[in-house]
Amino acid sequence: MRAWWVGQPGPIVSHPLVLGDRPDPQPAAGELLLDVQVCGVCRTDLHLAEGDLVPRHSRVVPGHEIVGIVREAGPGCSKFEPGDRVGVPWLGSVCGICRFCRRGDENLCLAPAFTGWDRDGGYAELVTAAEDFVYRIPPNLADEHAAPLLCSGIIGYRALKRSALPPGGRLGIYGFGGSAHLTAQMARHMGASVYVMTRSSEARALALELGAVFVGGPTEAPPEPLDSAILFAPVGDLVPVAMRALDRGGTLAVAGIHLTDIPSLHYETDLFQERQLRSVTANTRTDGEEFLKLAAEMELRPTTTMYAFAAADQALEDLARDRVTGTAVLRIQGLG
Repeated sequence: MRAWWVGQPGPIVSHPLVLGDRPDPQPAAGELLLDVQVCGVCRTDLHLAEGDLVPRHSRVVPGHEIVGIVREAGPGCSKFEPGDRVGVPWLGSVCGICRFCRRGDENLCLAPAFTGWDRDGGYAELVTAAEDFVYRIPPNLADEHAAPLLCSGIIGYRALKRSALPPGGRLGIYGFGGSAHLTAQMARHMGASVYVMTRSSEARALALELGAVFVGGPTEAPPEPLDSAILFAPVGDLVPVAMRALDRGGTLAVAGIHLTDIPSLHYETDLFQERQLRSVTANTRTDGEEFLKLAAEMELRPTTTMYAFAAADQALEDLARDRVTGTAVLRIQGLG
């Protein structure tokens, strides 16, 4: 099969991804073998390629927003059959026995495996995935629209839950890429007012198109105190900015897996009056099931930019340069 893998991690302009031939993977017990149709391009893939996330094994294949068709089911599989369309997310497996798994917080598992980091991912023509950790894709979601939902959408959904947004509340969003523009639509669907702070003029235009009541620069103060906020930009300097924008009792959820250092917080202005700062770590399978049901009901449609399989490195460079509006998606089958 043809695949992209991380060669020597480094700045994306140094072309850390390598395109070449790899042996076809074979499904183990409890695994599915998929023909990859499309794969979303996530900022986590960029962090992996550039070395902010250290690859868990050499020549790892990135990609964890995968829509594929089941080619073969390994021994012990019973949920899916050849020909079924499924989605493979970031969470690839959990141990099932640690204290966090036992209490239902599998996103905090002590021995998880992640697609496109521990396991080879979807920047390839074929991929294997544990059957218990894939989702059936709702029939009313096209491949290119379903792919971003499998990470950007699910993480946005969990971040929205972690932000403790009250009914009809005011939600601030810092950074407005793939996950943020989906979260804004969910929040609007739930009756919230959305305030977007981002540096990209194209993203500001999209935010207004999606119903934001205010758009501004990343450090600009919204016109009203926020009930909740989500930080999607991987910029620690924005944490105090977002905390100061919160109303009393407000909550900031930090959604990224990687964040630059957070500067000192001033207790009285940034934390006092029961303001809360929370992180977001992966997701549970329940999050994914809940979110995909919601996405199908509200016919959530991500804004996507399609790239040919051969242009995966260009897609990552465009993402690094904020040249992608919405979510970049690789068409693995059909465009070369």
